[in-house]
Amino acid sequence: MSLADENQTQRNSSLALQRLRVIVDQLEREAREQLPPERELAEEIGVGPRAVRRALDVMEAEGRIWRRQGAGTFIAAARSRTESRIRQLPEMSNMFEVMEVRLRIEPALARLAALRATAAEIARMREIAGKVIEAGDMDSRELWDSSLHRAVAMAAGNTLFLALFDVVDRVRQDDNWRHVREALRTPSSSRLYHSQHGELVDAIERRDPVAAEQVMRKHLLSLQERLMLQSVEGHADAG
Repeated sequence: MSLADENQTQRNSSLALQRLRVIVDQLEREAREQLPPERELAEEIGVGPRAVRRALDVMEAEGRIWRRQGAGTFIAAARSRTESRIRQLPEMSNMFEVMEVRLRIEPALARLAALRATAAEIARMREIAGKVIEAGDMDSRELWDSSLHRAVAMAAGNTLFLALFDVVDRVRQDDNWRHVREALRTPSSSRLYHSQHGELVDAIERRDPVAAEQVMRKHLLSLQERLMLQSVEGHADAG
């Protein structure tokens, strides 16, 4: 696949996931239980079936939907709706501002998840962490990585925290952000991130809030450090 094709696939999958979240929210408000067939969803959103399937895979891993072979795709039990004014918070664009916020929010979410996550939620986190490792392209890696962090946020059981997480996570889906993170990814950094994901899920499963908080902070600091190094190198090249 050419770089242009991969970029288009990435944009399509991200668009599909964003639109599907809106569609599921609307169907929940209408008390409807089943999504239209994948073909109809693809036509409505304006993307290919592959992008829809990838986005549905992520939503199923998040627990928003479930599938029954031969019957279709169904909406899971409605989760708490966040207040509309939270969703209207301004989106940030500076990557270092975003990292500052993530370092304040996500370690706290990991701590709460270690105290509150159900066995099913922990199993889902471990499954998603495996999907990150198995991902063979940037689009899949980004979708599953974001899904893992959101699974932790959901397991924390705090609606306001989840709303704040969603605001920041929307910034992570920006094309520029995604390409910056992918440019920072090396075989060694990928191994480190995968190891940290595993340590995080292990700490949550052990019900160790201190360790979960520390691992999440260490994980985010690893990313922040690589962002800072790239920024320094970029300024040096520009000079």
